[in-house]
Amino acid sequence: MALAAEKKWLFTLFSAAFLTLILFLSAISTFSSFNGFQATPDFTSSVQYGPHYPPSFAYYISGGKGQKDQIFRLLLAVYHPRNRYLLHLGSDATNEERSRLALAVRAVPAIRAFGNVDVVGKPDPATYMGSSNIAATLHAAAILLKVDHSWDWFITLSALDYPLLTQDDLSHAFSSVRRDLNFIDHTSNLGWKEDQRVQPIVVDPGIYLARQRNQIFHATQKRPTPEAFKFFTGSPWVVLSRSFLDFCILGWDNMPRTLLMYFTNAILSQEGYFHSVLCNAPGFQNMTVNSDLRYMVWDNPPKMEPRYLNVSDYEKMVQSGAAFARQFHKDESVLSAIDKKILKRSSNRATRGAWCTGQSNFWMDPCSKWGDVNIVKAGPQAKRFKESMTDLLDDYNSEACK
Repeated sequence: MALAAEKKWLFTLFSAAFLTLILFLSAISTFSSFNGFQATPDFTSSVQYGPHYPPSFAYYISGGKGQKDQIFRLLLAVYHPRNRYLLHLGSDATNEERSRLALAVRAVPAIRAFGNVDVVGKPDPATYMGSSNIAATLHAAAILLKVDHSWDWFITLSALDYPLLTQDDLSHAFSSVRRDLNFIDHTSNLGWKEDQRVQPIVVDPGIYLARQRNQIFHATQKRPTPEAFKFFTGSPWVVLSRSFLDFCILGWDNMPRTLLMYFTNAILSQEGYFHSVLCNAPGFQNMTVNSDLRYMVWDNPPKMEPRYLNVSDYEKMVQSGAAFARQFHKDESVLSAIDKKILKRSSNRATRGAWCTGQSNFWMDPCSKWGDVNIVKAGPQAKRFKESMTDLLDDYNSEACK
């Protein structure tokens, strides 16, 4: 009798999981849902790609209601003609906010000329702690692979992030890095997360409800820790190689989709999905550097999110050798310090790089004119970042996924 009850419970569980998976796969595979606002190129760009040129990056920058200005500021801070950008304002934002963001993007001369920034017109839902977040990220990666297959690394940022170096610095440092490496904070030492994150079963209403919901549904039962694969967890912020994203989205191997079935009903799937795929795939587990390249400060004991940074954190941020920092309040004064001292950018202007050839004065944006966009010039932060990368790569050479 107990066995019959157990079989009935398992049948119900797997039926619900299968239905959720179908909805989940539908959510990430519908490329037609990308009704984007695109900056059409005014001319054929002179951007050159390949091993003899500096690397390029595909940025996925996401935010929500009221964060249009933060996303636009972040875009200008990380902008370079060699990169590709996808901006996503969540479903809690209005269409007016998306239209105003697209208009602001279109007003930047370099962006209008190179046509390398898109704004998602039909947003993906994102439920806090739910799997719709990883669905949105996979959708973004699929779009970026579709519109431009020339970039080398995929970088996820939120409206609360900010760079600690120029794109010239970033590209200079990554020029000496193998382009199949992935930078992702990960561990298989689950600790308390095994009981509170790995075993609980949840359903994300963002996958199947039209209206926005902020909370996931919890099942009354838990499931055992997986045996068919090793569970890894870590930071949701990643720098992933194009070859790995090809493997996840376009590859013939079924493992990424098999793990997707599990993470459809997992809490905070964005903190485990890419980590577990990387560290269980024989072709990628030794291509993983254990860092997300971010500077964050956590409370003790840590909360769900790192604490907000301010001017008192400036020196430690600069000396950290990190590429990005999070998180920041809107118009936090330390952002102006980063703009002035590191990025050398003024309000509503892109970060200056070797590609900018215009005069720098009050009435003229130096990046409104440009020369060869395939050259980069490293600044002071490049040295710190490269030293940090050297240490990380030394650890990578001696350790695989653990």
